[in-house]
Amino acid sequence: MAISLAKGQKIDLTKTNPGLSKILIGLGWDIKRYDGGAQFDLDASAFLLGDNEKVPSDDEFIFYNQPKHKSGGVEYLGDNRTGEGAGDDEQIKVDLSKVPENIKAISFTVTIHEADERKQNFGQVENAFIRVVDEANNTELIRYDLGEDFSIETAIVVGKLYRQGGEWKFQAIGSGFSGGLKALGQNFGVNV
Repeated sequence: MAISLAKGQKIDLTKTNPGLSKILIGLGWDIKRYDGGAQFDLDASAFLLGDNEKVPSDDEFIFYNQPKHKSGGVEYLGDNRTGEGAGDDEQIKVDLSKVPENIKAISFTVTIHEADERKQNFGQVENAFIRVVDEANNTELIRYDLGEDFSIETAIVVGKLYRQGGEWKFQAIGSGFSGGLKALGQNFGVNV
C-alpha cells in the first residue's frame, strides 16, 4: 500500500525500497465545473537541478517540447490535452541509475497552458495528485493529494526527488506560482 504524504512531508525512497531504480511519476487532476469556453490543457514537466536549486542548462528542463534528457534518466511520456478519464493524466519516467551525478534534485511541476489568455487557474482544478510507482512491479510507493488550496495560481511545484547521503528521497511540495510556465522556468534558471 502506498504511503500518503501531506504537504511538506519527506520520505526515504531508495533506502526503504532497496534496488529501486526505475520509477514512474504519475500526475493527475480533474477540472471543476467550468463554462469559460476554452479547453483546459495542463502540462507536467521536470526540472533537473544542481546544488543551487537551478538547472545547470536549459537541457535539464524536460517538457512536451524536450521530452527526454540526454542521459536517458528522465523522460516525459506525452501530453494529455484534456485530462479526461481516471488515473494518471501525464507521466514522467525516471531511471535513478542514469541521472547524472551533478543533478541533486528533480522538481515535478504542472502548469496550465495559456492560462492567462483563457482566464484559467488552479482554483478551477480539483483532485490533483502526484504518485511515485516502482516500474518493475507497478506498485504505487508514494502518493500526495494536493487538496483545494489554490485559487489564482497557474503553475504548481507538486513534488521533488532529491539526493541525500547517497539515497534518493521524495518531498511533497504543493507550492503555487502565478505567471505560468514562464515564471516557473525563471525560478529554476531556465532561459525563457
